[in-house]
Parts: sequence; C-alpha cells; structure tokens
Amino acid sequence: MTAHSSFTREAFAAVKQNDRAGPVHMLNLIRLRDRAAHPDGRQASGTDAYAAYSETSAAVFARLGGRIVWRGGFELMLVGPAAEQWDICFVAEYPSVDAFVAMMRDPVYREAMAHRQAAFADSRLIRLKPLASGSSFGHGLLPGADSRARERAADIG
Repeated sequence: MTAHSSFTREAFAAVKQNDRAGPVHMLNLIRLRDRAAHPDGRQASGTDAYAAYSETSAAVFARLGGRIVWRGGFELMLVGPAAEQWDICFVAEYPSVDAFVAMMRDPVYREAMAHRQAAFADSRLIRLKPLASGSSFGHGLLPGADSRARERAADIG
C-alpha cells in the first residue's frame, strides 16, 4: 500500500488554478507513525512530532484566518479499505484559496512541515467546497454532480 504524506507539485498547481471565491474546506485524515521519522535521526513519537508541527504552525494558520470547523474521532471503517484507520480527523477552513497557498509558502509553516512529514505514516487531504447543511443526503449537491458522474462512467466503459 502506498503511503501519502504530501501533495505533488501538480496537485498544488491544481489548487492554485481553481481559485474560486469563498472559503475552502480541507478534510484531513491522518495516521501517525509509532516513531517519528526525522531525517536527522532525533527520537520522538509520531504524536510528539505532530504536536510540534501543530504548535509551530498554529500562529500562521490563525493569522491567515484559518479555523477548525469540525473534528471527529475515528471509530470504524464501514465502506473502504479496513486498513485505512485514522488517528486524527478534522476539517480545516481557510477564508480563500489564496490563504491556503499563503500558508504553504510561509517560512514558519514550511519549517513546521518537517515535523508533519516525520509524524505521518499516511494521510489524505481532500479539498472541499462548503455547502449548506440539509436534512437529506442529496440536499445541496453541487450543480453538475450528475454530469461529472456520467463523465467518469463514460471514461470507465
């Protein structure tokens, strides 16, 4: 199984290219290493390395208008690979794409990234567009969601 701990240049370019107005939500799913993998060989747990990342990056996140809009404790994978169990699950909100990009380019944040990389065994970072809440599963779907599903089906078949 391939572990993921950082995005590619292409994925970052796609984030910047899709610079729509309004807030951006990022779903974070994180699995920590038992022992952090610091390149300099320093000894720490994955939890300690993630705490160092969080402490160092918090001021940058707040200065750019970021906030955590949802947190949850992983309990059980109902649909999906059973091996995908997550230690940390949350949604971070950024006021704009520019704010997210500015965080990635901030020198203090980039320093904090070394701790993040050392801490992560695997992760998922999924960009989302916030929509209104509703009382049904289909309420508030993005216009065009059906046409995107048809396009994917045509690509497969």
